[in-house]
Amino acid sequence: MTGASRGIGLAVAEALRATGMHVVRLARSLRNRTSERMTDIACDVTRPTDVTSAVDQVVGALGVPDIVVNNAGIFLIKPLAETTFDDFTTTLATNLTAPFLIARALVPGMVLRGSGHLVTIGSSSDYIGFPGSSAYAASKFGVRGMHEVIRAETARSGVRTTLVSPGPVDTGIWDPVDPDSKPGFTKRKDMMRAEDIASAVVYAVTQPDHVAVTEIRLLPTNYSPRG
Repeated sequence: MTGASRGIGLAVAEALRATGMHVVRLARSLRNRTSERMTDIACDVTRPTDVTSAVDQVVGALGVPDIVVNNAGIFLIKPLAETTFDDFTTTLATNLTAPFLIARALVPGMVLRGSGHLVTIGSSSDYIGFPGSSAYAASKFGVRGMHEVIRAETARSGVRTTLVSPGPVDTGIWDPVDPDSKPGFTKRKDMMRAEDIASAVVYAVTQPDHVAVTEIRLLPTNYSPRG
C-alpha cells in the first residue's frame, strides 16, 4: 500500500487491516516498524532503488502480496502558463512513474503465482479534463492507460486489476487550494470522505475469485464538474 501515511491511503490501509489482512504501508514519512498485522517501511516510491529495497523486504518476509494498492500521489492546480517544468515532472514522477515501478516489481510475481489483485487509485481527472490541471490530468490519464494495459496483459492469469476513480475527497491534499474560497469548486463539507474510497477498495478486493471489478467511479452526491 503506497502513500499510506495519511488521507485515502491511511483509510484504505486501516480498512484492509480491519478485515484481518496484514498490511504493509509504504510512505516517505513512515519509520520502519512492525506491529500486529501492520508493517511500515520508509520508502520514496519515486526512487527505483527505494522501491527495489522495499519490495525485497516485503517479499522476503511475507512473500508476494495478495493485494497491491497504488495510491501515492500529489495534486496541484495551476493554469498551463504557470505550470513549471518541475511541477510537471514531479507530478508525473509521483502519480505515474511510482505506480509503474510498484506494478513492475510486484505484478509479475502475482502472475507467476496465478493470483493477486492490483488496485490503482485514480481520480475523476483520469477521464475529465479540468481547467488548471494539465500536470495532474496528464498523470492520471496516464495511470488509466497503464491500468488498461496491465489488465490486458494479465487477462486469464488469475490476477485481477481495479481502477478506483474518485471525485473530490476531503483530505489534506486540498489545504493549499482552499476550495471553499473559490467559485466552482466543491465545498469541503460536500466532498466524499477517505473512508468512502476505502470501502470501495475493500468491496473490490473481497469479491469472489470469479468476479473482476475492473473500475469503480465515485462522485459526491449532486456533484457538478468544474468546466
